[in-house]
Amino acid sequence: MDKVRWGIIGVGNVTELKSGPAFNKAEGSELVAVMRRDASKAEDYARRHGVRKWYADAAALINDPEVNAIYISTPPSSHAMYAIQAMRAGKPVYVEKPMALNHRECLGMIRVSEETGMPLFVAYYRRTLPAFLKVKELVDSGEIGKPLTVNVKLYKQARERSLKPEEMSWHVNPEISGAGHFYDLASHQMDYLDFVFGPVEEVLGIAVNQAGLYPAEDTVTATFRFQSGVTGTGSWCFVVDPATEKDEIEIIGDQGKITFPCFRFGEVVLENQMGVHKFRFINPENIQFNLIQQVVNNLLGKAECVSTGISAARTSCVLEEMVKSYYG
Repeated sequence: MDKVRWGIIGVGNVTELKSGPAFNKAEGSELVAVMRRDASKAEDYARRHGVRKWYADAAALINDPEVNAIYISTPPSSHAMYAIQAMRAGKPVYVEKPMALNHRECLGMIRVSEETGMPLFVAYYRRTLPAFLKVKELVDSGEIGKPLTVNVKLYKQARERSLKPEEMSWHVNPEISGAGHFYDLASHQMDYLDFVFGPVEEVLGIAVNQAGLYPAEDTVTATFRFQSGVTGTGSWCFVVDPATEKDEIEIIGDQGKITFPCFRFGEVVLENQMGVHKFRFINPENIQFNLIQQVVNNLLGKAECVSTGISAARTSCVLEEMVKSYYG
């Protein structure tokens, strides 16, 4: 492969700025085709983003001979189906997170990747962003001594309170998303912690629906332990009062701690025996650019990529364990 020529399946909101433009900006990469079931919206996206081809049928895009790699940006319920079709057609896949509707589907995607030899990547881009790389550097270099435990807190208000059920996002429909907002957001946090500390080997969770606004869980509490020995707790609630919203990950070692947000733009704060140190970083205009460049480099044989189907499937397994008390 001398150049990665991308086709996108599902050009929704995430592709407008976060990912889509990066496929043309990355070195050795070009976006040549897009697909959306609504033909007029596919055509509109192609026109606005300068893409030469557009489709209303995923199979047509997958089988386009000019397209040699596929980015899947549909809701999770169709990730596995499209990824498997693409890999069986001989096309590497970069898929949005969470990787699939459930862990079983993730394993099916990995099996087809191994059978076909087609690489499989997942859009956990925090593994490549400056602030998150700094946190990993601080941990790895011993700035807080031996890492002991991690605390994750994410509390958000419920925008669904003012909506009718038919007006709500697919993110709170478990048949499409796998669970609720928890899968969409906590997946980033737990995948990043997998990047820093390695796989989780033990997890216990309680998931409930406290507000009754939609079918999915809205509150999750969990404890977990990494193979490296670091323990952790997590608390997620998506129906709090706006005044109590919180976004924080705290990593505590035997000689200090690191505190940083996962979603809002803020500082990485290091507190250790040398005092308090604050670090601030600027993200790329297209937040997925760094990871997309890694994927392209991997496909061109230049470098490895830090976010694969193997690592992403671990995250899906952990999330599933955390909510299984609710879904059975």
